[in-house]
Amino acid sequence: MPELPDVEAIKQSIAPQILGHRFSGVTLHWPRAVCCPSPEEFCSRLVGRTIEELARRGKYLILRLSGGEVLIIHLKMSGSLTVKPEYAADRFARTVFHFEGGTELTFSDQRKLGMMWLVKDENTVVGKLGPEPLDAGFTREVLAQRLKRHNGPIKPLLYDQSFVAGIGNIYADEILFEAGIHPLSKANELSEQEVARLHRAIRQVLPRATQRLGLSLNEYRVPFGELEANQWLLRLPRFAGKPCPLCATPIERIPIRKRGTYFCPNCQRQS
Repeated sequence: MPELPDVEAIKQSIAPQILGHRFSGVTLHWPRAVCCPSPEEFCSRLVGRTIEELARRGKYLILRLSGGEVLIIHLKMSGSLTVKPEYAADRFARTVFHFEGGTELTFSDQRKLGMMWLVKDENTVVGKLGPEPLDAGFTREVLAQRLKRHNGPIKPLLYDQSFVAGIGNIYADEILFEAGIHPLSKANELSEQEVARLHRAIRQVLPRATQRLGLSLNEYRVPFGELEANQWLLRLPRFAGKPCPLCATPIERIPIRKRGTYFCPNCQRQS
Protein backbone atom coordinates (compact mmCIF):
# COMPACT_ATOMS: atom_id res chain seq x y z
CA MET A 1 0.00 0.00 0.00
CA PRO A 2 1.35 3.47 -0.80
CA GLU A 3 2.79 5.09 2.30
CA LEU A 4 3.66 8.66 3.20
CA PRO A 5 6.73 8.96 0.91
CA ASP A 6 4.81 7.59 -2.07
CA VAL A 7 1.85 9.93 -1.64
CA GLU A 8 4.06 12.93 -0.88
CA ALA A 9 6.15 12.27 -4.00
CA ILE A 10 3.00 12.05 -6.12
CA LYS A 11 1.67 15.27 -4.60
CA GLN A 12 4.89 17.13 -5.34
CA SER A 13 4.97 15.74 -8.88
CA ILE A 14 1.43 16.55 -9.96
CA ALA A 15 0.91 19.82 -8.06
CA PRO A 16 2.65 22.08 -10.64
CA GLN A 17 0.65 20.42 -13.40
CA ILE A 18 -2.87 20.76 -11.97
CA LEU A 19 -2.86 23.64 -9.48
CA GLY A 20 -5.21 26.35 -10.70
CA HIS A 21 -6.88 24.04 -13.20
CA ARG A 22 -10.68 23.93 -13.48
CA PHE A 23 -12.57 20.64 -13.81
CA SER A 24 -14.55 20.31 -17.02
CA GLY A 25 -15.75 16.74 -16.44
CA VAL A 26 -15.14 13.36 -14.87
CA THR A 27 -15.16 9.92 -16.49
CA LEU A 28 -15.90 7.21 -13.92
CA HIS A 29 -14.96 3.74 -15.15
CA TRP A 30 -15.29 2.34 -11.61
CA PRO A 31 -18.07 4.23 -9.77
CA ARG A 32 -17.64 2.09 -6.65
CA ALA A 33 -14.44 4.00 -5.87
CA VAL A 34 -16.60 6.97 -4.85
CA CYS A 35 -17.42 6.76 -1.14
CA CYS A 36 -19.48 9.94 -1.01
CA PRO A 37 -21.54 11.55 -2.36
CA SER A 38 -23.25 9.43 -5.04
CA PRO A 39 -21.17 8.89 -8.20
CA GLU A 40 -23.53 11.13 -10.16
CA GLU A 41 -23.30 13.96 -7.63
CA PHE A 42 -19.54 13.46 -7.34
CA CYS A 43 -19.10 14.14 -11.05
CA SER A 44 -21.57 17.03 -11.27
CA ARG A 45 -20.22 18.84 -8.20
CA LEU A 46 -16.64 18.75 -9.47
CA VAL A 47 -17.43 20.46 -12.77
CA GLY A 48 -16.46 24.11 -12.58
CA ARG A 49 -14.37 23.74 -9.41
CA THR A 50 -10.77 24.96 -9.45
CA ILE A 51 -7.93 23.22 -7.61
CA GLU A 52 -6.63 25.82 -5.18
CA GLU A 53 -4.30 23.69 -3.05
CA LEU A 54 -2.82 20.20 -2.88
CA ALA A 55 -2.04 18.68 0.49
CA ARG A 56 -1.36 15.31 2.03
CA ARG A 57 -2.66 13.90 5.31
CA GLY A 58 -1.12 10.56 6.17
CA LYS A 59 -1.68 8.37 3.12
CA TYR A 60 -4.48 10.58 1.77
CA LEU A 61 -4.07 13.08 -1.06
CA ILE A 62 -6.20 16.18 -0.47
CA LEU A 63 -7.26 18.58 -3.22
CA ARG A 64 -8.83 21.73 -1.81
CA LEU A 65 -11.18 23.28 -4.34
CA SER A 66 -12.92 26.57 -4.96
CA GLY A 67 -16.25 26.89 -3.22
CA GLY A 68 -15.03 25.09 -0.12
CA GLU A 69 -15.23 21.55 -1.49
CA VAL A 70 -12.44 19.03 -0.82
CA LEU A 71 -11.56 16.07 -3.06
CA ILE A 72 -9.80 13.32 -1.09
CA ILE A 73 -8.11 10.33 -2.73
CA HIS A 74 -6.69 7.20 -1.11
CA LEU A 75 -4.63 5.08 -3.51
CA LYS A 76 -4.91 1.88 -1.45
CA MET A 77 -2.88 -1.12 -2.70
CA SER A 78 -2.21 -0.39 -6.36
CA GLY A 79 -3.38 3.12 -7.14
CA SER A 80 -1.40 5.74 -9.04
CA LEU A 81 -2.04 9.21 -10.44
CA THR A 82 -0.65 10.56 -13.69
CA VAL A 83 -1.15 13.85 -15.51
CA LYS A 84 -1.34 13.79 -19.29
CA PRO A 85 -2.07 16.52 -21.83
CA GLU A 86 -4.70 14.37 -23.48
CA TYR A 87 -6.37 11.01 -22.97
CA ALA A 88 -4.07 8.00 -23.34
CA ALA A 89 -5.36 4.44 -23.21
CA ASP A 90 -4.83 2.80 -19.82
CA ARG A 91 -6.65 -0.47 -19.13
CA PHE A 92 -6.40 0.15 -15.39
CA ALA A 93 -7.78 3.70 -15.54
CA ARG A 94 -10.68 3.86 -13.08
CA THR A 95 -11.28 7.62 -13.05
CA VAL A 96 -10.22 10.33 -15.47
CA PHE A 97 -10.53 13.94 -14.31
CA HIS A 98 -10.79 16.31 -17.27
CA PHE A 99 -9.65 19.94 -17.01
CA GLU A 100 -10.35 22.94 -19.18
CA GLY A 101 -7.59 23.18 -21.77
CA GLY A 102 -7.26 19.42 -22.28
CA THR A 103 -5.12 18.31 -19.33
CA GLU A 104 -6.28 15.10 -17.64
CA LEU A 105 -5.53 13.49 -14.29
CA THR A 106 -5.88 9.71 -14.45
CA PHE A 107 -6.44 7.56 -11.38
CA SER A 108 -5.26 4.05 -12.31
CA ASP A 109 -5.90 1.18 -9.94
CA GLN A 110 -5.33 -2.42 -10.97
CA ARG A 111 -6.97 -3.94 -7.88
CA LYS A 112 -9.93 -1.53 -7.76
CA LEU A 113 -9.42 -0.74 -4.08
CA GLY A 114 -8.80 3.01 -4.31
CA MET A 115 -11.29 5.38 -2.67
CA MET A 116 -12.46 8.95 -3.28
CA TRP A 117 -14.53 11.44 -1.32
CA LEU A 118 -15.92 14.88 -2.17
CA VAL A 119 -16.76 16.62 1.09
CA LYS A 120 -17.12 20.03 2.70
CA ASP A 121 -15.11 19.10 5.80
CA GLU A 122 -12.01 16.99 5.23
CA ASN A 123 -11.96 15.99 8.90
CA THR A 124 -14.95 13.74 8.27
CA VAL A 125 -12.47 11.51 6.40
CA VAL A 126 -9.05 12.20 7.96
CA GLY A 127 -9.96 13.62 11.36
CA LYS A 128 -9.05 10.48 13.32
CA LEU A 129 -5.51 10.24 11.99
CA GLY A 130 -2.57 10.63 14.33
CA PRO A 131 0.02 13.42 14.03
CA GLU A 132 2.06 13.97 10.90
CA PRO A 133 5.52 12.49 11.57
CA LEU A 134 7.34 15.20 9.61
CA ASP A 135 5.56 18.19 11.14
CA ALA A 136 7.59 20.44 13.41
CA GLY A 137 5.20 19.69 16.26
CA PHE A 138 6.01 15.97 16.18
CA THR A 139 8.95 16.26 18.53
CA ARG A 140 10.88 13.56 20.35
CA GLU A 141 8.97 14.51 23.51
CA VAL A 142 5.61 14.10 21.77
CA LEU A 143 6.65 10.70 20.48
CA ALA A 144 7.80 9.63 23.95
CA GLN A 145 4.50 10.69 25.50
CA ARG A 146 2.48 8.75 22.95
CA LEU A 147 4.65 5.64 23.33
CA LYS A 148 4.04 5.57 27.09
CA ARG A 149 0.34 4.88 26.48
CA HIS A 150 0.99 1.57 24.71
CA ASN A 151 2.43 -1.67 26.08
CA GLY A 152 2.27 -3.63 22.83
CA PRO A 153 5.07 -4.22 20.32
CA ILE A 154 6.46 -1.15 18.59
CA LYS A 155 6.16 -2.46 15.02
CA PRO A 156 2.34 -2.54 14.66
CA LEU A 157 2.07 0.70 16.61
CA LEU A 158 4.13 2.51 13.99
CA TYR A 159 1.71 1.58 11.21
CA ASP A 160 -1.36 2.31 13.34
CA GLN A 161 -2.72 5.42 11.57
CA SER A 162 -4.27 6.73 14.77
CA PHE A 163 -0.85 6.69 16.46
CA VAL A 164 1.06 8.41 13.68
CA ALA A 165 -0.16 9.11 10.16
CA GLY A 166 1.37 7.80 6.96
CA ILE A 167 3.71 4.98 8.01
CA GLY A 168 2.89 1.51 6.73
CA ASN A 169 4.34 -1.97 7.03
CA ILE A 170 7.35 -1.49 4.75
CA TYR A 171 8.61 1.79 6.15
CA ALA A 172 7.93 0.67 9.72
CA ASP A 173 10.51 -2.08 9.16
CA GLU A 174 12.91 0.37 7.56
CA ILE A 175 12.56 2.88 10.42
CA LEU A 176 13.13 0.24 13.09
CA PHE A 177 16.20 -1.04 11.24
CA GLU A 178 17.55 2.49 11.01
CA ALA A 179 16.93 2.98 14.72
CA GLY A 180 18.37 -0.40 15.74
CA ILE A 181 15.18 -1.41 17.57
CA HIS A 182 13.70 -4.91 17.59
CA PRO A 183 10.14 -4.92 16.15
CA LEU A 184 8.79 -6.80 19.18
CA SER A 185 10.15 -4.30 21.70
CA LYS A 186 7.37 -2.98 23.94
CA ALA A 187 6.52 0.61 23.06
CA ASN A 188 6.31 1.87 26.63
CA GLU A 189 9.59 0.22 27.62
CA LEU A 190 11.82 1.94 25.08
CA SER A 191 14.69 3.83 26.69
CA GLU A 192 15.24 7.55 26.16
CA GLN A 193 18.07 6.69 23.78
CA GLU A 194 15.86 4.32 21.79
CA VAL A 195 13.09 6.91 21.56
CA ALA A 196 15.62 9.45 20.34
CA ARG A 197 16.91 7.02 17.69
CA LEU A 198 13.37 6.14 16.66
CA HIS A 199 12.40 9.79 16.25
CA ARG A 200 15.55 10.51 14.29
CA ALA A 201 14.97 7.48 12.04
CA ILE A 202 11.41 8.58 11.26
CA ARG A 203 12.63 12.06 10.32
CA GLN A 204 15.40 10.61 8.13
CA VAL A 205 13.82 7.61 6.41
CA LEU A 206 10.58 9.23 5.21
CA PRO A 207 12.11 12.37 3.59
CA ARG A 208 14.91 10.29 2.05
CA ALA A 209 12.42 7.95 0.41
CA THR A 210 10.27 10.88 -0.75
CA GLN A 211 13.24 12.54 -2.40
CA ARG A 212 14.33 9.38 -4.19
CA LEU A 213 10.81 8.70 -5.40
CA GLY A 214 10.43 12.26 -6.62
CA LEU A 215 13.67 12.16 -8.58
CA SER A 216 12.59 9.05 -10.46
CA LEU A 217 8.82 9.40 -10.59
CA ASN A 218 8.72 9.85 -14.37
CA GLU A 219 10.25 6.39 -14.80
CA TYR A 220 8.28 4.83 -11.94
CA ARG A 221 5.92 2.32 -13.47
CA VAL A 222 5.46 -0.39 -10.81
CA PRO A 223 2.50 0.39 -8.50
CA PHE A 224 3.52 2.07 -5.25
CA GLY A 225 3.57 -0.25 -2.28
CA GLU A 226 4.63 -3.34 -4.24
CA LEU A 227 7.85 -5.00 -3.11
CA GLU A 228 9.55 -4.60 -6.49
CA ALA A 229 8.74 -0.89 -6.50
CA ASN A 230 10.10 -0.18 -3.03
CA GLN A 231 13.06 -2.53 -2.78
CA TRP A 232 15.57 -0.16 -4.34
CA LEU A 233 14.62 2.57 -1.84
CA LEU A 234 15.33 0.50 1.25
CA ARG A 235 18.46 -0.31 3.23
CA LEU A 236 16.85 -3.34 4.88
CA PRO A 237 16.49 -6.30 2.49
CA ARG A 238 12.96 -7.68 2.48
CA PHE A 239 14.05 -11.26 1.94
CA ALA A 240 14.76 -13.71 4.75
CA GLY A 241 18.33 -14.98 4.61
CA LYS A 242 19.74 -11.99 2.75
CA PRO A 243 22.80 -10.49 4.48
CA CYS A 244 22.33 -7.39 6.59
CA PRO A 245 24.03 -4.45 4.83
CA LEU A 246 25.62 -3.41 8.13
CA CYS A 247 26.86 -6.68 9.67
CA ALA A 248 26.13 -9.44 7.10
CA THR A 249 23.93 -11.37 9.57
CA PRO A 250 21.06 -13.13 7.70
CA ILE A 251 17.86 -11.11 7.78
CA GLU A 252 14.97 -12.80 9.58
CA ARG A 253 11.25 -12.66 8.86
CA ILE A 254 8.57 -13.13 11.51
CA PRO A 255 4.80 -12.49 11.47
CA ILE A 256 3.59 -9.76 13.82
CA ARG A 257 -0.19 -9.39 13.87
CA LYS A 258 -0.39 -11.11 10.48
CA ARG A 259 2.13 -8.74 8.86
CA GLY A 260 5.46 -9.98 7.53
CA THR A 261 8.23 -8.27 9.49
CA TYR A 262 11.90 -8.17 8.46
CA PHE A 263 14.77 -7.31 10.78
CA CYS A 264 18.41 -8.01 11.56
CA PRO A 265 18.71 -10.11 14.74
CA ASN A 266 22.17 -8.68 15.40
CA CYS A 267 21.62 -4.97 14.72
CA GLN A 268 18.12 -5.02 16.26
CA ARG A 269 18.57 -7.10 19.38
CA GLN A 270 15.60 -7.52 21.67
CA SER A 271 16.33 -6.28 25.17
